[in-house]
Amino acid sequence: MPATVFTIANQKGGVGKTTTAINLAAALAERKIATLVVDLDPQGNATSGLGVEREEGRSIYGPLLGEGSALDRVVPTRVKNLFVLPAEVDLAAAEIELARNPDYLLQLRKTLEPVVNSERFRAIIIDCPPALGLLSMNSLAAARWLLVALQCEYLALEGLGQILKVVERLHDAGVNPDLEVGGIVMTMYDIRTNLSRQVVDEVRSHLPEKIFDTVVPRTVRLSEAPSFGQTIFEYDPTSPGASAYRQLSKEVIKRFGLSS
Repeated sequence: MPATVFTIANQKGGVGKTTTAINLAAALAERKIATLVVDLDPQGNATSGLGVEREEGRSIYGPLLGEGSALDRVVPTRVKNLFVLPAEVDLAAAEIELARNPDYLLQLRKTLEPVVNSERFRAIIIDCPPALGLLSMNSLAAARWLLVALQCEYLALEGLGQILKVVERLHDAGVNPDLEVGGIVMTMYDIRTNLSRQVVDEVRSHLPEKIFDTVVPRTVRLSEAPSFGQTIFEYDPTSPGASAYRQLSKEVIKRFGLSS
């Protein structure tokens, strides 16, 4: 069975996108679902956050340009059932290189096809750069489902509208007619403020079938974990952040029919 491909995208940085990619993947792996994180961000935060050293020549940059196999670049993490296709700074040049290719929006899909069909993974989660450049657009063209990490603040609602329009454009252009918004993950929820509750209620009123019931709290522990190269389950497994991502993984498994 081919892997189910998700991309976690948002053109705004600092919304919990990479934190969600790392910890949702780890929560799925904890439930015995073989999961691969594809780090498509030149900053490599998902790679280092999973405790994997960034090495020259180990990213998906070469395979994107037809040099080598993406499957050969996959490395295991310390977490059982969790793997990563690392990033490094050379990915920054991929934006320029991709633009020279006539199928510039489809290169990632072609590159990941052997990985998707390898039957090694049940879920693949792509972590994008915090901008809707060519790398992020390639991830949207390669995925079946878009998961939007949305910070609990009003300015984030504007970004949501923009990314939904991008999905429509990809449909209209025939680039990826199968892409759908799989769900919206509300992040950095502050229980002490009315604003967080109001933003969640606003999204729930407009997109009730898309928003996940789980909201991810704003916690210091979630922010600290990546600096130690650990998932929240390694760093503080009993924290509210760990509890939230475990609950989110249950929703994801049920919503998308994932199984170990």
